[in-house]
Amino acid sequence: MIARLKTSLAAAILAGMVAIPTGGALAAGEGAPVPDRSWSFSGVFGTFDKASLQRGLQVYKQVCSGCHALDYVAYRNLEALGYNEDEIKALAAEYTKIDGPNDEGEMFERPARPADKFARPFPNDQAARYANGGALPPDLSQIVKARPNGSNYVMALLVGYEDPPTNVEPAIGQYYNKYFPGHLIAMPPPLYPDGVTFDDGTPATVEQQAEDVTVFLTWASHPDMDERKTAGVMTILFLIVFTGLLYATKRKIWANVH
Repeated sequence: MIARLKTSLAAAILAGMVAIPTGGALAAGEGAPVPDRSWSFSGVFGTFDKASLQRGLQVYKQVCSGCHALDYVAYRNLEALGYNEDEIKALAAEYTKIDGPNDEGEMFERPARPADKFARPFPNDQAARYANGGALPPDLSQIVKARPNGSNYVMALLVGYEDPPTNVEPAIGQYYNKYFPGHLIAMPPPLYPDGVTFDDGTPATVEQQAEDVTVFLTWASHPDMDERKTAGVMTILFLIVFTGLLYATKRKIWANVH
């Protein structure tokens, strides 16, 4: 029963990311300003916290993956999260992929391999729409890029559920989220206390789950962020040293010229 509940709640991120408010939702006004958070990956020298990434992967697998794909992420990319080759093979093998055709011209199922992209929760878009009341759950591998102030917005949305003001009456099937434009979205909150049991023993508060899955989705949207920052810092250091050498050379060449 709990597993089924988690699967049904996975649709929550759908509405939070791209849900179209129904009825008079937009009339309720714009969402509250999204708070800026201090992330480990912020700034020139920021990097992803691997422990948080691994916890975020757990939240994605246990809450989000029932409805949302990661079409641009392969299992082997999880090496960046600190998993070794055997762990990645074992994780991929938990899922199946449709492959083929075989020698008889038929498609077949096989265990997923590290080179495969994350398994999709539905065989096609029509099946996804049918299972989600006509809405197509978005792919989450680019969701942070697709939203202004993406990481902060995703985090705020996931923790932004609260009781509506007395002058707001959500329709049946609507929920109040203070950060969502219009405030009313057709979904239940996706996270609840201890909804996930983290492998490292971290208490699974709603805030912690939201933070970790946001870090994971930020990495999914920017998997080369750490490498780009490292390359940028090295380039800047090179230019500083190179500029110093050029200046020293100029001083030496023109030292006797008055």
